[in-house]
Amino acid sequence: MINDVKKSAEQRMQKSLETFKTDLTKVRTGRAHTGLLDHVMVDYYGSDVPVNQVANVTLIDARTIGVQPWEKNMLAKVEKAIRDSDLGLNPSSMGEIIRVPMPALTEERRKDLIKVVRAEAEGARVSIRNVRRDCNNDLKNLLKDKEITEDEERRGQDEVQKFTDKYIAEVDKALAAKEAELMAV
Repeated sequence: MINDVKKSAEQRMQKSLETFKTDLTKVRTGRAHTGLLDHVMVDYYGSDVPVNQVANVTLIDARTIGVQPWEKNMLAKVEKAIRDSDLGLNPSSMGEIIRVPMPALTEERRKDLIKVVRAEAEGARVSIRNVRRDCNNDLKNLLKDKEITEDEERRGQDEVQKFTDKYIAEVDKALAAKEAELMAV
């Protein structure tokens, strides 16, 4: 019983951490990375699909992403989708490849992005704490139903708290790394 609660707690906290890290990759820094275009959707014969399903997305250099559509007739559609996305990018076609240069970030924009990242981190922490609360309630219910002893409940709560501390520390570590990345010129 207690092991099920602990396993559930750790899995759900791990999922919260992974979601947070995925959200961090979507926050644009001055450097280019291929994951930046993952959520850009292209009209492909009537259905919206991610860019990486209709083209090769590669890094040309540290500040430029290269997108090479698999079909030549998709070149204009992919370029338009990238331009119309909320990323503020200005792609340009060069033959069969679309070059997407990453504009340099201003100091003000960097500070705004740090605020966004901190809000994401707080959301992840709240999510992890909610998992802790749910698991502690499950343990209390097991105690109330006399399926576990008070000592077992206390040990279970202590272990859930250790998981909570571990995953919140991971969130803080990822946040610090992203802030440093954003402030690097």
